[in-house]
Amino acid sequence: MACYEPCRHCSGLTKLHAPDPHGLIFPFPEPPAPGQLIEVAPGIFWARIALPFRLDHVNIYLIEDGDGFAVIDTGIGDEATKQAWLALMAGALAGKRLTRLFVTHFHPDHIGLAGWLCERFGTPLLTSQTGYLGCLNISLSPGASEAPVYKQFYQRHGLSAEVTQVVSTLGHGYLRQVTPLPPTFTRVVAGDVLRIGGRDFFVLAGDGHAPEQLMFHCPEANVFLAADQILAKITPNISVWAVDAEGDPLGLYLRSLRALPQAIPPGTLVLPGHQLPFYGLQERCAALAAHHAERCRLIAGAVAKGPHSVAELVPVMFTRPLDPHQLSFAFSEVFAHVNAMLRLGELRWAEPQGEIMKVMTAG
Repeated sequence: MACYEPCRHCSGLTKLHAPDPHGLIFPFPEPPAPGQLIEVAPGIFWARIALPFRLDHVNIYLIEDGDGFAVIDTGIGDEATKQAWLALMAGALAGKRLTRLFVTHFHPDHIGLAGWLCERFGTPLLTSQTGYLGCLNISLSPGASEAPVYKQFYQRHGLSAEVTQVVSTLGHGYLRQVTPLPPTFTRVVAGDVLRIGGRDFFVLAGDGHAPEQLMFHCPEANVFLAADQILAKITPNISVWAVDAEGDPLGLYLRSLRALPQAIPPGTLVLPGHQLPFYGLQERCAALAAHHAERCRLIAGAVAKGPHSVAELVPVMFTRPLDPHQLSFAFSEVFAHVNAMLRLGELRWAEPQGEIMKVMTAG
């Protein structure tokens, strides 16, 4: 038998749930237990799947769709996640079919079990072309990032050989977290209007965290499925990778933070890919933009004292000790801030003094 928590709506919400210091309101203070669903809006349900990482879960959403449910995202492709889905199908979703699987982006915690779910339950896959091809590219060529040109890129910007090896082999770990994708998919693009369960869901896309990350807005249900673009308590990783060394993912992310408050009305319930659903999209977008502006100020202050490599700027932004895996992501996020500041003319590359490149104040 399905175990649902009663749906709660915005009427009287501010009296029942006081905003946090950042102006966000959390109508569901506890996540669903394993194998259970919480109804967050009429016909829209929230499940949580465990992850074996520091960020220990991913949110899955199910939307009533005829005689079954449309699914948003999957969890990683491991045995524990398969068992979690089998428990859902035998319990909360018993007797229902999975009508469609929408994947928001190609990170393993969102697309990892897509191939298995589609094959096991005969479910069609719908995602962005970038998401599908991005996952396929890494799956087919997991060792591509080990090419000398990529390793030289990381070492040229100050990473040790040890951390460079970790970064360049991330593709191998990806394979262990993603089941093989179906050979075909249906492309979803920004501007599409999806009819799910008799309601219209308007498709948006955002960059920065993942290329062409899909998001879905249903005005009738007053919900915005934000994927990882907007999270309540943490910031999504924004990284530069060697394959796109001069890219500006932070600039693209900030562009999204400016656009979303204009596209989504205040008072819309945000359903994120991690952590709790919340009200306060406009406030959260402003806070995220301020967070990244502060990180740029930290970099500017350090570089004002002399040229720094990207690796030397990591402890400026990340003060706690980092293991090699964490350092690889921290380095890539610092690089995103450096590239954004280079684009804005706030930094420039210093004249080479040896093999390691450094940035300096542009003035």
